Amino acid sequence: MKPVVAIVGRPNVGKSTLFNKLTGTRRAIVDDTPGVTRDRLYGECEWLNRTALLVDTGGIEPFSDDVILSQMRRQANLAIGSADAILLVTDLRAGVTANDEEVAQMLLRSGKPLMLCVNKCDGLGELPPEFYEFYALGLGDPLPVSSVHGHGTGDLLDALWQLLPWDDGAEEDSDVIRVAIIGKPNVGKSSLVNRLAGEERVIVSDIAGTTRDATDTLAETPQGKFLLIDTAGLRRKSRVEDAIEKYSVLRARMAVERAQVCVIMIDATQGFTEQDSKVAGLAHEQGKGCVIAVNKWDAMEKDGKTMDQMRKGLMRDLAFMSYAPIIFISAKTGQRLERLYELIRFADEQNAMRISTGKLNDVLADATARVQPPTDKGRRLKIYYITQASTRPPTFVCFVNRKDLFHYSYQRYLDNQIREVFGLEGTPTRMIIREREREDT
Repeated sequence: MKPVVAIVGRPNVGKSTLFNKLTGTRRAIVDDTPGVTRDRLYGECEWLNRTALLVDTGGIEPFSDDVILSQMRRQANLAIGSADAILLVTDLRAGVTANDEEVAQMLLRSGKPLMLCVNKCDGLGELPPEFYEFYALGLGDPLPVSSVHGHGTGDLLDALWQLLPWDDGAEEDSDVIRVAIIGKPNVGKSSLVNRLAGEERVIVSDIAGTTRDATDTLAETPQGKFLLIDTAGLRRKSRVEDAIEKYSVLRARMAVERAQVCVIMIDATQGFTEQDSKVAGLAHEQGKGCVIAVNKWDAMEKDGKTMDQMRKGLMRDLAFMSYAPIIFISAKTGQRLERLYELIRFADEQNAMRISTGKLNDVLADATARVQPPTDKGRRLKIYYITQASTRPPTFVCFVNRKDLFHYSYQRYLDNQIREVFGLEGTPTRMIIREREREDT
């Protein structure tokens, strides 16, 4: 799990500019008007071959009664609560203000590792005398930076990375499969965790949004050990208005990142929705093993065709992840939950599958003999060989003469041929195309 750094400070000190510089993006809106960043933005920052998650917060105005500013203060407090370290940004030109002192005291009370940076130190050479005023905040040695020009950001990250709790996976039990239970709110995720774990570990309520955080439950079963990560429901962004809800969405995304397999839960009584597709897409894009669990099957009125019809509908609606097995369950009654454990283990094995280069090229030779590679203006695609570069998900590298001739439809055909021979059910795959030589004649 990537450590989290909250970037905080009063409004208009340059937090968003610094966030954009450190993450290499332009996601945060930058404006001279205080209060432009009202919500928290998240971005990855890679330094020294390690990646942390940066949280850009709205400016903290400790004494303000303004409604929006008080909401921003609440957002920042939530970011501080979920952070592993805090970076306080101040403004050299404004000097130390009463608000800076109040924010510093608030951060000291949090007990989190702290770092102070003084922004807008745009000149090179000796630091101006006003820089030394910031020692008065009692947060140790301040670090000078220029978020506009990038001066001092390397030293800042060096020092900040020393404060973070890096998880190198040494403490992970290799026998335990990490499973994220994901889905929109009130689909039965907590009920499923409780039933799978055989104990009441998570609060279950009909009120959507009861689960605010991702919680871990270890279940030891005849099928093996499973670490169940129950997540807050993933909602549409337009509906994510409450600050705690936004914090929950971040934690759900991080839970998917931690997991090896994602169980995507769908409410049988509501049927498939656009939000289900977005939730499934999150697991698919991160290359996780996937199982689709249709919950509340006990509450459905059924005839002999109901299951088959819903399965066909889901395969159509989730065409981008046709590899994922579908199971119809009831978290309430425990229907088919033993089979669910089997599918989770199966999806994990498929996600970690490694195929030898020799076997892959046998499939390639057979596939290209059946369907000739595409041509364009007299030039034909040549696929020299294919090899597997990595697992989780299985990632294949194709060496070709011209990348522009390797159309998506032919990539999909090759992927289907590989799946037909080796299975790879329950896992997405990746295909990287490398050009070995260019034939322009």
